[in-house]
Amino acid sequence: MGKINIGRLILGGLVAGLVADALAYLVDGVILAERWSDAMGFLNHTQFSATQWVWFNILGLIGGLIAVWIYVGIRPRFGAGPLTAAYAGITVWILTSAIPNFEFMWVLKLFERHLTVYTTLGALVEIVVGTVLGAALYQEDEE
Repeated sequence: MGKINIGRLILGGLVAGLVADALAYLVDGVILAERWSDAMGFLNHTQFSATQWVWFNILGLIGGLIAVWIYVGIRPRFGAGPLTAAYAGITVWILTSAIPNFEFMWVLKLFERHLTVYTTLGALVEIVVGTVLGAALYQEDEE
């Protein structure tokens, strides 16, 4: 087992975050835009501001870094490759999207159930695809 390549971890994590952010914009900013607009209006809130979008993207980058970091940590046990990267992505999705979305959107009934399901499943695709692509860039240092 080689030494962790911090540079590649950061590169892969940033790529994972950028891909996830781009897909999130497609899912939530384009495909679900009308549902989000209706839901926010129902709560008497304005549309997402530019500042909020910036924060979503920053958090997406952090999520990508964490996903690739988890991939790096579990690959000695599960082996390098896309399946292990998918496991890391699913782990991040459970902790950052599935649990919070169902707690705050479903249980508290803040948003319609269809929106909760669609945005949460969209996040699964976003995070897993981003993690697989980011992890593909990772290689360990030789000892």
